[in-house]
Amino acid sequence: MTTSALCPQAVEVKHITSEPIDLPGLLSASHHPEAGAVVLFSGDVRDNNLGKNVAYLEYEAQEVMASKLIAEILEEARIKWSLSVAVAQHRIGKVSVSEAAVVVITATPHRREAYEANRHIIDRIKHEVPIWKCEYFNDGSKKWGGNCNCHEITGSANKHIYESEKQNL
Repeated sequence: MTTSALCPQAVEVKHITSEPIDLPGLLSASHHPEAGAVVLFSGDVRDNNLGKNVAYLEYEAQEVMASKLIAEILEEARIKWSLSVAVAQHRIGKVSVSEAAVVVITATPHRREAYEANRHIIDRIKHEVPIWKCEYFNDGSKKWGGNCNCHEITGSANKHIYESEKQNL
């Protein structure tokens, strides 16, 4: 998020960070006088995946490219949904169970646009931004993959869950 005449309380947010995500701080800075709806999505590390207990995740990114692409995704969403606020931040490095790995906040005059934009932004981040994760399991094993694991459900690296859902609407 950047400071503008429309949102004077906005703060500069690094799209990629190795620090814990400050959910209360980001949410506090995301209120806007024109917005009647603020939607916050927090992608948290869960304690299980693939039938195994997860110890933690570790994320890597091509930081410059990832940050630039997130900024482009946010700008596209700002225009398409007339967003008052659009924020996205993704962690890199070690992220423990129950910690936020990614957050997206959108604010608009009405809830429909805030929800639609938020979903669009997180789907594009997970499927297009050069971020990779390694899941470390309690049994000592680990699994590297992209930020998207839709292929485990759809059977194709080129078919994403959100694309299937759009076709079914």
